[in-house]
Amino acid sequence: MTAPEQAGQAGQTGQTTQAGQSTQSASWAWLARIRRPQGRKGEVFADILTDFPEKFADRRQLWLLAGDTPGAAPRPAAAPREVELLAHWLHKGGIVLHFSGIDSISDAETLAGLIVAIPSTQRAALAEDEVYIADLIGCSLVDVAGTEPAPIGEIEEVDRSAGPVALLVVKGAAGEILIPFAKSYLRRIDLAAKRVEMALPQGLIDLNAPGKP
Repeated sequence: MTAPEQAGQAGQTGQTTQAGQSTQSASWAWLARIRRPQGRKGEVFADILTDFPEKFADRRQLWLLAGDTPGAAPRPAAAPREVELLAHWLHKGGIVLHFSGIDSISDAETLAGLIVAIPSTQRAALAEDEVYIADLIGCSLVDVAGTEPAPIGEIEEVDRSAGPVALLVVKGAAGEILIPFAKSYLRRIDLAAKRVEMALPQGLIDLNAPGKP
């Protein structure tokens, strides 16, 4: 499964597109997270948060949002900053971006940790059987593998970094549970009701429960 521009797609039939954005920025679709300067002319290296990096070629106006970088102090709240994309290219599993007005290493250093985003209204159109993964955040996850539906918890985040299949980070009664967002498990998504139904293999929840290695 994959997911498009960070909001991320997950499908009614299980197909997904990249994404997963934080609930604090639900009106934005995340495309990349800036990590560090790259080069001497203001370029930055960023992690890709979209399954469609080729769409950077179609975009010139982007926005920079404050993001949470592991191990770094939280940034103060700030208004989204509109920037013009001058150039981009793929590099070592990520993407290099060069914005107008960012012309030196010191300029580029000020962008570390920021999220590159577009308004959610500009997200790529999806097929009827698809939904953005970010829209799953806040939904209740229900296991329908048994004779009676079993509530698991609320989806708090989507982790795309663990492998080819996204992990739903679910807040259960006993703590955080990681559930693979696999097409074979998915049965139904009802965004209006904020409900995701999956038929989970026996023992999966116990295996991924808090305190398990």
